[in-house]
Amino acid sequence: MRDPYSVLGVQRTADADEIKAAWRSKAKSVHPDHNQSDPAASSRFAEVGRAYEVLKDPERRKRYDRAVDAHQTIMQQRQSAREAAERAKAAKANAEKVMEELARANAQRAQAQAKAKAKASSSTPDAETAEDMVERIFGAPNEAGSGTGTGTGTGTGTGTGTGTAESRTRPGEEAAAKPQAEQTSAFAQGPAAEADRVPSDAGGPGSQEPRPLPVQAVDLIASLVRRIRGLNAPPEKAPDHAVEAHVSLEELLKQGWVTIKLPEEREVRFLLEPGMTAGHVARLKSQGLKVPGMLRGDLLVTLKLVPDAQFRVEGYDIHTIMPISLEDAVLGTETQVETPEGSRQISIPPWSGSDRAIELEELGLHDAEGKRGKLVVELRVMLWEKPDAKITDLMRHMREGLYI
Repeated sequence: MRDPYSVLGVQRTADADEIKAAWRSKAKSVHPDHNQSDPAASSRFAEVGRAYEVLKDPERRKRYDRAVDAHQTIMQQRQSAREAAERAKAAKANAEKVMEELARANAQRAQAQAKAKAKASSSTPDAETAEDMVERIFGAPNEAGSGTGTGTGTGTGTGTGTGTAESRTRPGEEAAAKPQAEQTSAFAQGPAAEADRVPSDAGGPGSQEPRPLPVQAVDLIASLVRRIRGLNAPPEKAPDHAVEAHVSLEELLKQGWVTIKLPEEREVRFLLEPGMTAGHVARLKSQGLKVPGMLRGDLLVTLKLVPDAQFRVEGYDIHTIMPISLEDAVLGTETQVETPEGSRQISIPPWSGSDRAIELEELGLHDAEGKRGKLVVELRVMLWEKPDAKITDLMRHMREGLYI
Protein backbone atom coordinates (compact mmCIF):
# COMPACT_ATOMS: atom_id res chain seq x y z
CA MET A 1 0.00 0.00 0.00
CA ARG A 2 1.25 3.46 -0.88
CA ASP A 3 1.64 6.25 1.65
CA PRO A 4 -1.95 7.17 2.63
CA TYR A 5 -0.97 10.82 3.07
CA SER A 6 0.30 10.91 -0.53
CA VAL A 7 -2.81 9.12 -1.77
CA LEU A 8 -5.11 11.73 -0.21
CA GLY A 9 -2.73 14.60 -0.93
CA VAL A 10 -2.44 15.88 2.66
CA GLN A 11 0.43 16.62 5.02
CA ARG A 12 1.30 14.38 7.96
CA THR A 13 0.20 17.20 10.26
CA ALA A 14 -3.30 17.37 8.77
CA ASP A 15 -6.19 17.15 11.25
CA ALA A 16 -9.24 14.91 11.00
CA ASP A 17 -11.34 17.54 9.16
CA GLU A 18 -8.68 18.09 6.50
CA ILE A 19 -8.30 14.36 5.97
CA LYS A 20 -12.06 13.89 5.63
CA ALA A 21 -12.40 16.78 3.18
CA ALA A 22 -9.46 15.49 1.10
CA TRP A 23 -10.98 12.01 1.03
CA ARG A 24 -14.35 13.29 -0.19
CA SER A 25 -12.73 15.38 -2.91
CA LYS A 26 -10.41 12.59 -4.00
CA ALA A 27 -13.12 9.92 -3.95
CA LYS A 28 -15.37 12.11 -6.07
CA SER A 29 -12.68 12.79 -8.66
CA VAL A 30 -11.59 9.15 -9.06
CA HIS A 31 -15.04 7.53 -8.74
CA PRO A 32 -15.54 4.90 -11.46
CA ASP A 33 -18.87 6.47 -12.47
CA HIS A 34 -17.05 9.65 -13.45
CA ASN A 35 -14.17 7.82 -15.13
CA GLN A 36 -15.84 5.07 -17.12
CA SER A 37 -13.18 5.22 -19.83
CA ASP A 38 -10.38 4.63 -17.33
CA PRO A 39 -9.90 0.90 -16.51
CA ALA A 40 -7.78 1.77 -13.44
CA ALA A 41 -10.44 3.98 -11.87
CA SER A 42 -11.81 1.22 -9.64
CA SER A 43 -8.39 0.38 -8.19
CA ARG A 44 -7.63 4.07 -7.54
CA PHE A 45 -11.00 4.51 -5.85
CA ALA A 46 -10.32 1.48 -3.63
CA GLU A 47 -6.86 2.81 -2.78
CA VAL A 48 -8.34 6.14 -1.69
CA GLY A 49 -10.79 4.27 0.53
CA ARG A 50 -8.04 2.20 2.15
CA ALA A 51 -5.96 5.32 2.79
CA TYR A 52 -8.91 7.01 4.49
CA GLU A 53 -9.57 3.92 6.63
CA VAL A 54 -6.01 4.17 7.98
CA LEU A 55 -5.98 7.92 8.63
CA LYS A 56 -9.46 8.40 10.04
CA ASP A 57 -8.76 6.01 12.95
CA PRO A 58 -6.44 7.79 15.43
CA GLU A 59 -4.92 4.52 16.71
CA ARG A 60 -4.22 3.10 13.24
CA ARG A 61 -2.79 6.45 12.18
CA LYS A 62 -0.43 6.50 15.18
CA ARG A 63 0.74 2.95 14.44
CA TYR A 64 1.39 3.83 10.80
CA ASP A 65 3.31 7.01 11.72
CA ARG A 66 5.47 5.12 14.21
CA ALA A 67 6.21 2.40 11.66
CA VAL A 68 7.20 4.99 9.03
CA ASP A 69 9.48 6.84 11.47
CA ALA A 70 11.13 3.57 12.54
CA HIS A 71 11.64 2.56 8.90
CA GLN A 72 13.31 5.90 8.08
CA THR A 73 15.60 5.58 11.10
CA ILE A 74 16.59 2.06 10.07
CA MET A 75 17.31 3.15 6.50
CA GLN A 76 19.57 5.94 7.77
CA GLN A 77 21.47 3.54 10.03
CA ARG A 78 21.91 1.02 7.23
CA GLN A 79 23.19 3.76 4.92
CA SER A 80 25.72 4.83 7.56
CA ALA A 81 26.81 1.21 7.99
CA ARG A 82 27.30 0.83 4.22
CA GLU A 83 29.38 4.01 4.08
CA ALA A 84 31.52 2.83 7.00
CA ALA A 85 32.06 -0.54 5.30
CA GLU A 86 33.12 1.18 2.08
CA ARG A 87 35.59 3.37 3.94
CA ALA A 88 37.04 0.37 5.76
CA LYS A 89 37.31 -1.53 2.49
CA ALA A 90 39.18 1.37 0.87
CA ALA A 91 41.52 1.57 3.88
CA LYS A 92 42.23 -2.16 3.68
CA ALA A 93 42.97 -1.97 -0.05
CA ASN A 94 45.32 0.97 0.49
CA ALA A 95 47.11 -0.87 3.30
CA GLU A 96 47.62 -3.91 1.09
CA LYS A 97 49.12 -1.64 -1.55
CA VAL A 98 51.50 -0.17 1.04
CA MET A 99 52.60 -3.68 2.05
CA GLU A 100 53.21 -4.61 -1.59
CA GLU A 101 55.24 -1.46 -2.16
CA LEU A 102 57.24 -2.10 1.00
CA ALA A 103 58.01 -5.65 -0.06
CA ARG A 104 59.07 -4.42 -3.50
CA ALA A 105 61.33 -1.78 -1.94
CA ASN A 106 63.00 -4.38 0.29
CA ALA A 107 63.57 -6.64 -2.69
CA GLN A 108 65.13 -3.79 -4.66
CA ARG A 109 67.30 -2.83 -1.71
CA ALA A 110 68.53 -6.40 -1.24
CA GLN A 111 69.29 -6.63 -4.95
CA ALA A 112 71.18 -3.34 -4.87
CA GLN A 113 73.25 -4.44 -1.89
CA ALA A 114 74.08 -7.71 -3.60
CA LYS A 115 75.29 -5.82 -6.65
CA ALA A 116 77.27 -3.45 -4.44
CA LYS A 117 79.07 -6.31 -2.73
CA ALA A 118 79.80 -7.97 -6.05
CA LYS A 119 81.23 -4.86 -7.71
CA ALA A 120 82.70 -3.40 -4.47
CA SER A 121 81.67 -0.03 -5.71
CA SER A 122 79.64 2.72 -4.11
CA SER A 123 78.62 4.30 -7.38
CA THR A 124 75.68 2.02 -7.82
CA PRO A 125 72.45 4.06 -7.32
CA ASP A 126 70.48 3.10 -4.24
CA ALA A 127 67.19 1.27 -4.52
CA GLU A 128 64.04 3.09 -3.56
CA THR A 129 63.95 3.60 0.17
CA ALA A 130 60.95 3.18 2.40
CA GLU A 131 60.88 6.94 2.85
CA ASP A 132 60.80 7.49 -0.90
CA MET A 133 58.13 4.84 -1.30
CA VAL A 134 55.90 6.43 1.37
CA GLU A 135 56.40 9.89 -0.15
CA ARG A 136 55.57 8.54 -3.62
CA ILE A 137 52.26 7.08 -2.35
CA PHE A 138 51.16 9.69 0.17
CA GLY A 139 53.09 12.74 -1.02
CA ALA A 140 55.77 14.74 0.70
CA PRO A 141 55.13 15.83 4.30
CA ASN A 142 54.36 19.38 3.23
CA GLU A 143 51.85 18.06 0.71
CA ALA A 144 49.87 15.96 3.16
CA GLY A 145 47.84 18.88 4.35
CA SER A 146 46.95 20.04 0.83
CA GLY A 147 45.95 16.65 -0.56
CA THR A 148 47.88 17.14 -3.85
CA GLY A 149 49.66 13.78 -3.72
CA THR A 150 49.65 11.64 -6.84
CA GLY A 151 48.73 8.40 -5.10
CA THR A 152 45.57 6.45 -5.80
CA GLY A 153 43.77 7.78 -2.71
CA THR A 154 43.32 6.34 0.72
CA GLY A 155 40.48 5.60 3.06
CA THR A 156 41.26 8.87 4.82
CA GLY A 157 40.25 11.00 1.88
CA THR A 158 43.67 11.99 0.36
CA GLY A 159 42.78 11.08 -3.19
CA THR A 160 43.95 12.02 -6.65
CA GLY A 161 41.88 15.19 -6.77
CA THR A 162 43.04 18.66 -5.94
CA GLY A 163 40.76 19.24 -2.95
CA THR A 164 42.21 19.64 0.52
CA ALA A 165 42.47 16.66 2.85
CA GLU A 166 39.97 18.20 5.27
CA SER A 167 37.34 18.67 2.61
CA ARG A 168 37.72 15.08 1.47
CA THR A 169 37.94 13.50 4.92
CA ARG A 170 34.64 12.44 6.34
CA PRO A 171 33.74 12.72 10.04
CA GLY A 172 34.97 9.72 12.00
CA GLU A 173 37.92 9.11 9.62
CA GLU A 174 40.34 11.62 11.13
CA ALA A 175 41.08 9.24 14.01
CA ALA A 176 41.83 6.50 11.51
CA ALA A 177 43.95 8.80 9.35
CA LYS A 178 46.24 9.93 12.17
CA PRO A 179 47.52 6.45 13.16
CA GLN A 180 48.27 5.63 9.53
CA ALA A 181 50.12 8.92 9.01
CA GLU A 182 52.15 8.24 12.14
CA GLN A 183 52.97 4.72 10.95
CA THR A 184 54.13 5.92 7.53
CA SER A 185 56.25 8.59 9.18
CA ALA A 186 57.81 5.89 11.37
CA PHE A 187 58.65 3.90 8.26
CA ALA A 188 60.29 6.92 6.65
CA GLN A 189 62.40 7.80 9.67
CA GLY A 190 62.90 4.44 11.42
CA PRO A 191 65.49 1.68 11.07
CA ALA A 192 64.30 0.82 7.58
CA ALA A 193 65.64 4.15 6.30
CA GLU A 194 68.98 3.49 7.98
CA ALA A 195 69.16 0.08 6.32
CA ASP A 196 68.87 1.81 2.93
CA ARG A 197 72.27 3.45 3.39
CA VAL A 198 74.95 1.23 1.68
CA PRO A 199 78.49 1.97 2.96
CA SER A 200 81.28 2.49 0.48
CA ASP A 201 82.95 -0.63 1.87
CA ALA A 202 80.04 -3.07 1.50
CA GLY A 203 82.06 -5.95 2.82
CA GLY A 204 83.55 -4.07 5.79
CA PRO A 205 82.51 -4.37 9.38
CA GLY A 206 80.23 -1.31 9.11
CA SER A 207 77.84 -3.01 6.61
CA GLN A 208 74.28 -3.63 7.85
CA GLU A 209 71.71 -6.14 6.67
CA PRO A 210 68.15 -4.83 6.08
CA ARG A 211 65.62 -5.63 8.77
CA PRO A 212 63.12 -8.35 7.90
CA LEU A 213 59.80 -7.21 6.43
CA PRO A 214 57.60 -8.41 9.38
CA VAL A 215 59.74 -6.38 11.79
CA GLN A 216 59.53 -3.25 9.67
CA ALA A 217 55.77 -3.59 9.16
CA VAL A 218 54.75 -4.46 12.70
CA ASP A 219 53.36 -0.99 13.47
CA LEU A 220 51.56 -0.77 10.16
CA ILE A 221 50.01 -4.19 10.66
CA ALA A 222 48.79 -3.20 14.13
CA SER A 223 47.14 -0.14 12.65
CA LEU A 224 45.58 -2.19 9.87
CA VAL A 225 44.22 -4.73 12.33
CA ARG A 226 42.46 -1.98 14.22
CA ARG A 227 40.87 -0.77 11.00
CA ILE A 228 39.98 -4.16 9.62
CA ARG A 229 38.35 -5.22 12.88
CA GLY A 230 35.81 -2.49 12.30
CA LEU A 231 34.37 -4.68 9.53
CA ASN A 232 33.79 -7.49 12.02
CA ALA A 233 32.18 -5.32 14.68
CA PRO A 234 28.94 -6.65 16.17
CA PRO A 235 25.89 -5.71 14.08
CA GLU A 236 24.04 -2.60 15.15
CA LYS A 237 20.82 -2.87 17.08
CA ALA A 238 17.59 -1.80 15.42
CA PRO A 239 15.80 1.12 17.11
CA ASP A 240 13.26 0.39 19.82
CA HIS A 241 9.65 0.07 18.71
CA ALA A 242 6.97 1.67 20.90
CA VAL A 243 3.40 0.33 21.04
CA GLU A 244 0.40 0.60 23.35
CA ALA A 245 -1.40 -2.25 25.10
CA HIS A 246 -5.00 -1.66 26.19
CA VAL A 247 -5.77 -3.64 29.34
CA SER A 248 -8.77 -3.72 31.62
CA LEU A 249 -8.78 -3.19 35.37
CA GLU A 250 -9.66 -6.86 35.82
CA GLU A 251 -6.59 -7.92 33.83
CA LEU A 252 -4.34 -5.72 35.95
CA LEU A 253 -5.74 -7.27 39.12
CA LYS A 254 -5.46 -10.86 37.87
CA GLN A 255 -2.01 -10.23 36.32
CA GLY A 256 -2.60 -12.43 33.32
CA TRP A 257 -1.06 -12.59 29.85
CA VAL A 258 -1.54 -9.79 27.32
CA THR A 259 -1.24 -10.25 23.56
CA ILE A 260 -0.04 -7.41 21.33
CA LYS A 261 -0.44 -7.35 17.54
CA LEU A 262 2.48 -5.69 15.76
CA PRO A 263 2.37 -4.00 12.33
CA GLU A 264 4.21 -6.88 10.61
CA GLU A 265 1.37 -9.27 11.50
CA ARG A 266 3.30 -10.66 14.46
CA GLU A 267 1.94 -11.25 17.94
CA VAL A 268 3.88 -10.82 21.19
CA ARG A 269 2.63 -11.99 24.59
CA PHE A 270 3.86 -10.74 27.95
CA LEU A 271 2.79 -11.23 31.55
CA LEU A 272 1.39 -8.43 33.69
CA GLU A 273 3.51 -8.25 36.83
CA PRO A 274 3.29 -6.50 40.21
CA GLY A 275 4.20 -2.84 39.89
CA MET A 276 2.45 -2.38 36.55
CA THR A 277 -0.31 0.19 36.40
CA ALA A 278 -1.85 2.63 33.93
CA GLY A 279 0.92 4.44 32.01
CA HIS A 280 3.61 1.89 32.94
CA VAL A 281 6.17 1.22 30.17
CA ALA A 282 7.37 -2.39 29.89
CA ARG A 283 10.55 -3.15 27.91
CA LEU A 284 10.51 -6.51 26.11
CA LYS A 285 14.06 -7.40 25.13
CA SER A 286 14.70 -8.34 21.48
CA GLN A 287 10.99 -8.30 20.61
CA GLY A 288 11.01 -5.18 18.44
CA LEU A 289 11.53 -4.68 14.72
CA LYS A 290 13.52 -7.23 12.71
CA VAL A 291 15.86 -5.67 10.15
CA PRO A 292 18.24 -7.67 7.92
CA GLY A 293 21.83 -7.29 9.09
CA MET A 294 20.86 -5.76 12.44
CA LEU A 295 20.03 -7.10 15.89
CA ARG A 296 16.34 -7.06 16.75
CA GLY A 297 15.49 -4.03 18.88
CA ASP A 298 13.43 -3.88 22.06
CA LEU A 299 9.69 -3.46 22.26
CA LEU A 300 8.43 -0.67 24.53
CA VAL A 301 4.86 -1.37 25.65
CA THR A 302 2.88 1.44 27.32
CA LEU A 303 -0.09 0.19 29.32
CA LYS A 304 -3.34 2.03 28.58
CA LEU A 305 -6.30 1.32 30.83
CA VAL A 306 -9.60 0.61 29.12
CA PRO A 307 -12.11 3.25 30.37
CA ASP A 308 -14.39 1.90 33.11
CA ALA A 309 -17.73 3.53 33.95
CA GLN A 310 -17.46 2.67 37.63
CA PHE A 311 -13.75 2.75 38.54
CA ARG A 312 -10.70 4.84 37.75
CA VAL A 313 -7.05 4.20 38.60
CA GLU A 314 -4.65 6.68 40.19
CA GLY A 315 -1.25 5.06 40.71
CA TYR A 316 -2.01 1.83 42.59
CA ASP A 317 -5.26 3.12 44.13
CA ILE A 318 -8.69 2.44 42.67
CA HIS A 319 -11.31 5.19 43.01
CA THR A 320 -15.08 4.81 42.84
CA ILE A 321 -17.97 7.21 43.49
CA MET A 322 -20.80 6.18 45.82
CA PRO A 323 -24.01 8.25 45.94
CA ILE A 324 -25.73 8.51 49.34
CA SER A 325 -28.99 10.09 50.37
CA LEU A 326 -29.28 13.23 52.45
CA GLU A 327 -30.51 11.38 55.51
CA ASP A 328 -27.67 8.83 55.31
CA ALA A 329 -25.16 11.65 54.99
CA VAL A 330 -26.54 13.31 58.13
CA LEU A 331 -27.26 10.24 60.26
CA GLY A 332 -24.68 7.76 58.93
CA THR A 333 -25.39 4.20 57.84
CA GLU A 334 -24.05 0.73 57.09
CA THR A 335 -24.18 -0.19 53.40
CA GLN A 336 -22.59 -2.24 50.62
CA VAL A 337 -20.11 -0.87 48.06
CA GLU A 338 -19.17 -2.53 44.78
CA THR A 339 -15.47 -3.27 44.25
CA PRO A 340 -13.68 -4.89 41.27
CA GLU A 341 -13.62 -8.08 43.37
CA GLY A 342 -17.21 -8.07 44.64
CA SER A 343 -19.31 -6.26 47.24
CA ARG A 344 -17.86 -5.09 50.56
CA GLN A 345 -19.52 -3.79 53.75
CA ILE A 346 -18.62 -0.21 54.68
CA SER A 347 -19.66 2.13 57.44
CA ILE A 348 -20.53 5.74 56.60
CA PRO A 349 -20.05 8.01 59.63
CA PRO A 350 -22.73 10.57 60.52
CA TRP A 351 -22.48 13.99 58.96
CA SER A 352 -20.49 12.79 55.92
CA GLY A 353 -20.51 15.27 53.05
CA SER A 354 -19.46 15.01 49.41
CA ASP A 355 -15.96 16.04 50.37
CA ARG A 356 -15.41 12.86 52.32
CA ALA A 357 -13.78 9.62 51.11
CA ILE A 358 -13.62 6.23 52.77
CA GLU A 359 -10.45 4.18 52.16
CA LEU A 360 -10.43 0.37 52.14
CA GLU A 361 -6.93 -1.05 52.47
CA GLU A 362 -5.46 -3.83 50.29
CA LEU A 363 -8.13 -3.60 47.58
CA GLY A 364 -6.11 -1.72 44.97
CA LEU A 365 -3.49 -2.78 42.41
CA HIS A 366 -0.35 -4.76 43.25
CA ASP A 367 2.79 -2.67 43.64
CA ALA A 368 6.39 -3.73 43.11
CA GLU A 369 6.91 -4.42 46.84
CA GLY A 370 4.21 -7.08 47.02
CA LYS A 371 1.63 -4.84 48.67
CA ARG A 372 -1.65 -3.50 47.32
CA GLY A 373 -3.08 -0.03 47.00
CA LYS A 374 -6.39 1.20 48.39
CA LEU A 375 -9.97 1.31 47.22
CA VAL A 376 -11.04 4.92 47.71
CA VAL A 377 -14.83 5.39 47.98
CA GLU A 378 -15.74 9.00 47.23
CA LEU A 379 -19.13 10.00 48.72
CA ARG A 380 -21.62 12.09 46.79
CA VAL A 381 -24.73 13.38 48.56
CA MET A 382 -27.77 13.02 46.29
CA LEU A 383 -31.18 14.67 46.68
CA TRP A 384 -34.41 12.76 46.26
CA GLU A 385 -35.80 12.42 42.79
CA LYS A 386 -38.89 14.49 43.69
CA PRO A 387 -38.95 17.58 45.95
CA ASP A 388 -40.17 16.95 49.49
CA ALA A 389 -42.18 19.73 51.16
CA LYS A 390 -40.98 18.95 54.68
CA ILE A 391 -37.31 18.95 53.68
CA THR A 392 -37.82 22.15 51.75
CA ASP A 393 -39.45 23.89 54.73
CA LEU A 394 -36.72 22.66 57.05
CA MET A 395 -33.99 24.02 54.80
CA ARG A 396 -35.80 27.33 54.47
CA HIS A 397 -36.12 27.70 58.20
CA MET A 398 -32.44 26.79 58.69
CA ARG A 399 -31.32 29.35 56.11
CA GLU A 400 -33.52 32.09 57.52
CA GLY A 401 -32.64 31.27 61.11
CA LEU A 402 -36.05 30.03 62.19
CA TYR A 403 -35.59 26.70 64.02
CA ILE A 404 -38.50 24.55 65.07
